[in-house]
Amino acid sequence: MVNLCYVKMKRARQTAFVFRTWGGKRAGSGGKPKGDTAGVSHLRRPALAARFPVHVTMRMHKHVWNLRTRRCFREIERAFWKGSARFGFRLLHYAVMGNHIHLLVEAEDSRTLARGMQGLSIRLARALNALMHRAGSVLADRYHARILRTPAEIKNVRNYPFGRTLNITMACSAPIPTFPTRQSHAPRRGSRASSVEKPGSGARCPSTSGHRGPC
Repeated sequence: MVNLCYVKMKRARQTAFVFRTWGGKRAGSGGKPKGDTAGVSHLRRPALAARFPVHVTMRMHKHVWNLRTRRCFREIERAFWKGSARFGFRLLHYAVMGNHIHLLVEAEDSRTLARGMQGLSIRLARALNALMHRAGSVLADRYHARILRTPAEIKNVRNYPFGRTLNITMACSAPIPTFPTRQSHAPRRGSRASSVEKPGSGARCPSTSGHRGPC
């Protein structure tokens, strides 16, 4: 005689999914920008090869004075002179605008670029804060860096912003760096592109009034 054991199966019940109300991709998610619009991305910067120059843009806070005035430009010139060739980093050209600065730099690698720009930023912030008799941040955001990989890109950057009128960009001579130099482009005859010169060496300072005088 066979004994049968019956097991009563519990009827399965469908469960409901509980959707989270936080995280994920949705409108308005993520960190909010400091200003009205988003600034420079905080993603990891691309790797830099030593043979490529870099076009860097540094933007100032709204409370910073006009950078093209004589008093501000003198401090910028001194800061760039002191930090133009350090740790395998070299500042080749710069163009001072009203609220931002364009730089053309060379560096051994991404780390060298970061160290060189950090040094320039600190010198610039200290100089401008001392001039304005205040403390706090001067740069509005991280610096924007674009690697120039082709001759066409270098030519375009040399024409703008470094090829504009002399009262915007400065003609100067860079100090001799302590590492082998890989000049990304040869200066053209009559070029108005700026490079770094020792303060007080006869370069012309830009001014909002259109008057140019010795630094």
